[in-house]
Amino acid sequence: MLINNTSIAIVGGGPAGLTLARLLQLKNAHVKVYERDINRYARIQGSPLDMHEDSGLAALRKADLLEEFKKTFRPGADKILILNKHAQILYSDHEAKPEENFGHEHFRPEIDRGPLRNMLLESLQPDTVIWNSHFISMEPHNEGWMLYFKNGTSAYADLVIASDGANSKIRPYLTDIKPVYSGILMLEGNVSKAAAPKIDALINNGKIMAFGNTQNILMGQKGNGDLGFYASFKADENWAVNSNLDFSDNQQMLKWFREEYSGWSNIWNELFENAYIPFIPRPIYYMPLDQAWETQSNLTLIGDAAHVMPPFAGEGANMAMWDALELSACLTDNQYNTLAEAISAYETNMRQRAASAIQESLENGERMHSENALTMMLAFFSEHLNS
Repeated sequence: MLINNTSIAIVGGGPAGLTLARLLQLKNAHVKVYERDINRYARIQGSPLDMHEDSGLAALRKADLLEEFKKTFRPGADKILILNKHAQILYSDHEAKPEENFGHEHFRPEIDRGPLRNMLLESLQPDTVIWNSHFISMEPHNEGWMLYFKNGTSAYADLVIASDGANSKIRPYLTDIKPVYSGILMLEGNVSKAAAPKIDALINNGKIMAFGNTQNILMGQKGNGDLGFYASFKADENWAVNSNLDFSDNQQMLKWFREEYSGWSNIWNELFENAYIPFIPRPIYYMPLDQAWETQSNLTLIGDAAHVMPPFAGEGANMAMWDALELSACLTDNQYNTLAEAISAYETNMRQRAASAIQESLENGERMHSENALTMMLAFFSEHLNS
């Protein structure tokens, strides 16, 4: 096997990095994951993820974790309501959609990021994850790399795999291609269900997608009962600065919402008036569809480090875990004579897959923020997700 006697460093302990570590350890590879968090409890994990049959779930199957996943996912959390700006329900699959339908191409079970991360961590060998390892830089050393961390430590690896997200510090060692702004900004907020009783009664533990005036409100219920939501709209890349908004002031944010989402029902006011602060503006970026770089034999990228993409197709985490699945297969496949060949095969396929997913997501984003978004989204869900 190509990676026999090869020390592998995965930088970043998100779903992609941990999935890759698990898959490689099943092949007896020597793997360490370097994660900047002080420990596994250092951060409250973000919004839930929906796993797709041919990507995220396929990776979990290969990792022998599907049965564990079935104990951990949240049945019914993938159910969807489509609303207009007046909060009228125009589409619901709450009655028709089964809570568990593994193997069906349109079944996308939801799992909170925390439980997914814990499940992956528990699957790894002891001391695989080196916590408090905030990557600063690296330099060539022998045939591999010497990595340096903020805490003053360093580590050598024959092969480095960047899994450190959209703002990857390792990506520039491989390519100078930078993400492109999509023109869409998502303003993230979270609110307790008790503080938004009307919205909580509507969402019923599932998801809401509301469309009107080229604007969206997208939201889902988390495992702890909180409602995570996004006000999504087209804006200048520097909107967060130029708006002069105080994202830690609920009343100011409520005033902004009432003005900018003019004509939307007062029911949505619950979100902005009572949200935990601060709100987080998230400009949405993507990687150029034609990105390419020269393969290196000791360095590659997975997940957002490789292919930042808009969230409008739900492919981000799924593509990342698919990367882990495909890279692990290439690194442990005897058909390749060198690591460079194996990595090249992975990167070629990965870039093609990512370009297709990015294109789909960009097109969805345009539909969702168009004048007739509501009509198009109703048609999409009625035609495709009831099949």
